[in-house]
Amino acid sequence: MAYIRKFKTTSGATGVQVCYKEGNHVVRTVHVGSAASEVGLKKLVRKAQGIIDAEKGEPLFNLDRFNKK
Repeated sequence: MAYIRKFKTTSGATGVQVCYKEGNHVVRTVHVGSAASEVGLKKLVRKAQGIIDAEKGEPLFNLDRFNKK
């Protein structure tokens, strides 16, 4: 399971990581970056979500046919 972790750095910025868990243990972390502004933080969170989405691959079910207007 992967999730996005945000934390305060010693310089006061906010760091963003993608963490991978197996059971109750974090087995891998990928540092995405750190940002001092809210706009920069939003960009990093989007980038982290992209990393998670890219590793998921194809979805189990394709529900696009239900989203037609």
